[in-house]
Amino acid sequence: MSFPTLHNDTFLRACWRLATPHTPVWLMRQAGRYLPEYRETRARAGSFMGLATNVDYATEVTLQPLDRYPLDAAILFSDILTVPDAMGLGLSFALGEGPKFATPVRDEAAVRALEVPDLNKLRYVFDAVTSIRRALNGRVPLIGFSGSPWTLACYMVEGAGSDDYRLVKGMLYSRPDLMHHLLAINADAVAAYLNAQIEAGAQAVMIFDSWGGVLADGAFQQFSLAYTERVLARLHREHDGVRIPRIVFTKGGGLWLQQMEALDCEVLGVDWTVNLGQARALVGHSKALQGNLDPNVLFAPPAQVRAEAARVLDAFGPPHSGDGPGAGHIFNLGHGISQHTPPDHVMALVEAVHSHSRQMRR
Repeated sequence: MSFPTLHNDTFLRACWRLATPHTPVWLMRQAGRYLPEYRETRARAGSFMGLATNVDYATEVTLQPLDRYPLDAAILFSDILTVPDAMGLGLSFALGEGPKFATPVRDEAAVRALEVPDLNKLRYVFDAVTSIRRALNGRVPLIGFSGSPWTLACYMVEGAGSDDYRLVKGMLYSRPDLMHHLLAINADAVAAYLNAQIEAGAQAVMIFDSWGGVLADGAFQQFSLAYTERVLARLHREHDGVRIPRIVFTKGGGLWLQQMEALDCEVLGVDWTVNLGQARALVGHSKALQGNLDPNVLFAPPAQVRAEAARVLDAFGPPHSGDGPGAGHIFNLGHGISQHTPPDHVMALVEAVHSHSRQMRR
């Protein structure tokens, strides 16, 4: 499978901790409801899943933020819950509501019945990856992604989002054997899913451990980190002779950053509670860092958005300028962009990241 030559490799260079002309920037959920063109496309698709499962629509919305903003990477438009949906749990999205599963996994029989899904059920995702990669025409790299085994388990057991994680934590503490069984299946499914995205054209992959931070110390290492390690151990390191960087983001995981340095990945994402300078001192000699502006900064006036962007860049510190690997930084939000974000404020952010980071390199 051949694709157009990549013209902007700044994001990939930062993943490998190589010097870059500016700090690359992309945003979690950059293709989403804050953009009026996305809302129009979703209306045509009829539903979120109608959007995500249609290759043409998924390609269209992935490129929409790149047509507005000079971002340095695209991320596949999909959802972290496609894998459990392919396991037969019945994923649905009501307009204005979060995801729901028709058949949550809440007892031993349901857990024992789980299997790594037939990847043909996820063919629409892989076809979208290839379509998006071609449509990008080498403009920027394409990131593929999945939820972490633990994060998927949270939705699979709770049946939807949760405020207290009572059901999934109840299973974890009362039947750790069942939870380990569920997580092992999830890990093997996630690895196969991400490898298929790489084979379809993804140039980097990211594991979203969105709910790792809700775990207690000790439980995080046993039920989240260990299964992220299992996924990473099974991922392609390269494809068609090209290395594939791997990103791990644990929201609320700053407490365990030093332990996460041992992960077999190239980039660690951090949320807005982490000081980037301190994170760089802890892990910056072996991992690039991604983050970490508070998404709510984007509700402030553009002048303040620009000031906060500069503050994040300054917190990371002087950019690497040598020939070999050094300290790498990819600018991002500390979590996904809000649907209520003013689009013009996003432009102020992206322009500020590029301009201030270029000044830092003079």
